Amino acid sequence: MKAFFSFQTLVLVGCSLFVLYLAGIPLLMLLYGSFRSAPIGEPGAAYTIQNYVKAYFDREFYFLFWNSLKYAVGTCAISFLIGTYLAWINERTNTPLKKLFMVMSLIPFIIPGILSTIAWILLLSPKIGLINLAVKGLLGLESAPFNIYSMGGMVWAEGIHLYPLVFLLMSAAFRNMDTSLEEAALTAGSSTFTTFRKVTLPLMRPAMFGVLLIMFVRGIEAFEVPALVGVPAKISVFTTKIFLAIHQFPSDFGLAGAYAVTLLVISTVGVLIYQRITRGEERYATVTGKGYRPRVIDLGLWKYVTCASAFLIFFLAVVLPVFILLWSSFIPYYGVPSAELMAKLTLANYKYILNYPLALTAFKNSFYLSVGSATLVMLLTSVIAWITVKSKLPGRIFLDNLAFIPIAMPGIVLGVSLIWVYLTLPIPIYGTIWVLLLAYITKFMPYGIRTASASMIQINKELEEASLTSGGTWFQTFRKVLLPLLMPGFVAGWIYISIISLRELSTSILLYSYNSTVLSIMAFDLWEGGQYTYVCALGVLMVLLLVAMAYTARRLGARLGIQA
Repeated sequence: MKAFFSFQTLVLVGCSLFVLYLAGIPLLMLLYGSFRSAPIGEPGAAYTIQNYVKAYFDREFYFLFWNSLKYAVGTCAISFLIGTYLAWINERTNTPLKKLFMVMSLIPFIIPGILSTIAWILLLSPKIGLINLAVKGLLGLESAPFNIYSMGGMVWAEGIHLYPLVFLLMSAAFRNMDTSLEEAALTAGSSTFTTFRKVTLPLMRPAMFGVLLIMFVRGIEAFEVPALVGVPAKISVFTTKIFLAIHQFPSDFGLAGAYAVTLLVISTVGVLIYQRITRGEERYATVTGKGYRPRVIDLGLWKYVTCASAFLIFFLAVVLPVFILLWSSFIPYYGVPSAELMAKLTLANYKYILNYPLALTAFKNSFYLSVGSATLVMLLTSVIAWITVKSKLPGRIFLDNLAFIPIAMPGIVLGVSLIWVYLTLPIPIYGTIWVLLLAYITKFMPYGIRTASASMIQINKELEEASLTSGGTWFQTFRKVLLPLLMPGFVAGWIYISIISLRELSTSILLYSYNSTVLSIMAFDLWEGGQYTYVCALGVLMVLLLVAMAYTARRLGARLGIQA
């Protein structure tokens, strides 16, 4: 028993040191770099606050802060309103075709952010936007009614991309809420609106505030829309300012570090507020049984209105972006649908992408990073979940909190941090696929730890004790007992992490080299080069790869679950 306890301690210490290396060292190096007076790798540099003085006393800083705040709040509002409305329709009303809504609500989640942004540029650009050209033709307008190159356009493009996450979170909240209090209020003579205002909203308040804060943090750390839309529109936010500070000549890593620390503080405050709110959720909890089903609201004839409004949202959020990407991928040059271009449909864009010098490298790197990061994250967090949930070792809460720290690190901030780490420490992996793998593991570790912990809680400790009593080692018990039982949550987390890894851009764009190019970087470079039809063809291939990986993982997980 003593040897087993020692092995437990060894596992705890090993995991803690590895997680500290992944999450703690980059933070320390970011702070170190933001106070240095010389570029990375130059000896003899003094410590100074001039980087912060240069950042904070520049008049542009306050415009930067205001733009970032407006962008994050606007994105939060759009995504929350759309996602919550669709979740309410799906979970609480008798609106027809609700199962179809569930599928269509998740499609934007599969489309990488850079492709979603490109689609909205092609739809709402004042000069070439399909929607603008169609509306101008129908109404006889001289100027474009919509402009993607504005703060409103940026907010719309980001919000419409993020609403599926709101839909998932709010659907769970609506599904788990006990509606007996609503029924009591209605029975007592309260109107539907009064019941919603005085009963439903208070019950949903913790979930709503939590989702709003998550969306705010996602908005403040967003990169694709600010880079592709904001930079041409001369609307700067923190993420693009950091990117431009590093990519200017000469690079100003100190200034980038100061801006990165500021962005990190903002996102950390948001995460801390979220944790404080979610810790108080028990005050709003209601008790339900296994047979509980939420009350479905009969909307009467209004159910056809909600059905039509949902299809309108899906048409704008799913059909139009997917159509413009598919259409542009089959035409020799960009143009609105016409009989002339219909006659010129071709596979030349796909042939170009498949024969592109870096295409095979980018596909292989993205695939390896997606599969590798998802697998390693879920294995690591499964061990951490066992330590924090099943063991009684002192320090396990510290390990859990340490693994969750990267949730507050925007991708661009993590990229800056790792630049300082691997250009300062004698570890020669900067510019290789290995630094990207470490970055992905660090960034997506919080998602894995929450999935693994939720699954680990549901496993009865008696199964583990029976294996150990029968002479099994901890490793054998973990591999043959715990891991098979964790498989449903493991596969769900693996699918999610593999998808977001394959479409990751904000961290990769600061750490990649020619030989470690990934698909998102290739798409960004093609777009910057004005090769619109080629990047759409690449986008279609990326989406197909994501769907194939998710389908294969689900089938494999189901098979392993049966065997277990």
